[in-house]
This record gives sequence, C-alpha cells and structure tokens, in this order.
Amino acid sequence: MKGYHYLFLLFTLPVFLACERRPNVQGNGEVFLQGVWNQDSIPNSEKLMTYTSHQIKFTCDSFYVDMTTHSKVNYYEDPCYNNGVWKEYAKGVYEVRKDSLFLEGTYTKANYKQKVSGCYTVGIYRKSFLIKPAEKRQLYLQNLSDQRDVHLVLKQDIVCVPKEL
Repeated sequence: MKGYHYLFLLFTLPVFLACERRPNVQGNGEVFLQGVWNQDSIPNSEKLMTYTSHQIKFTCDSFYVDMTTHSKVNYYEDPCYNNGVWKEYAKGVYEVRKDSLFLEGTYTKANYKQKVSGCYTVGIYRKSFLIKPAEKRQLYLQNLSDQRDVHLVLKQDIVCVPKEL
C-alpha cells in the first residue's frame, strides 16, 4: 500500500510544481485598442429593418460596450420596444489573437452592474470579430457571427493603469 502512495506523490508532484499563482491585478491588454471608440454611422441604415450601433471602451484587458438598437419591427413586449430604439450594455474581458478580437462578459444595466432580468438580453455576452486593416484612430471589425462590419472611430485615448481585482 505504501508503494501506491509514493507513486501517487511521484505523479502529482509535477502538477503542483507546474502551477503558478497569477497576480491579482488586471492585465495590460492591447495598446492599439486602449480608448473609447464610437460607431458614428451604419451604411444603409435607412434600408435595414434592425441595426445596432456600438460604443466600446477598452481599458487595459477590459471592455465596456454600449449598444443602441434601432428597429422597425417589434421583437419585444410593448414597454420594452420603446418606439423602436433601445440601449443594451455589456462588460467583460477581451483577448486579441492574431487578427481576431474576442469579447467575453455579461450583459449589464446602464451602470455596468450585473443584469439578471428585464427587457432585452441577459446572461453571457460573447462576440468574435475579425480585425481588418484600418487607418490610425480607426478600427474596422467584422462580426464573425453575422459578417456585419463595425467601423469605429477613436474618440478618447486611455492609458492602461492596471487595477487590483
């Protein structure tokens, strides 16, 4: 029986030695994304039944997104439809891998506190974008789920100062 204990220790010890404690501080994120980005216009918006414009704030490895939806079709109960214009919010962390941007977080209230019920979307916010080449202070993203382009313009620079988690 003692031999099994030694074997167990022999095989589990490398696992424990390989682990490292991550710092309790937010990551730096990507320098080229730091700032507040607005989608000032949507091509052919007057012809679309529904479209959403975005404002995204990247600070260190975190994002905060405000989405304003305009819809000619009522997808919700009357109090939620709000004459075809409504806002949704989400926050979370992002990662850039090669030419792709991955956002993962949760839908929130306007104050970025967790939203567990109410109009529109609740739960996990998960989006993937292809980053397309752009001019300085502009960001072209193609949503990988619906291939809609999101053309963003940098409105405010932000310098990452990592905060404790």
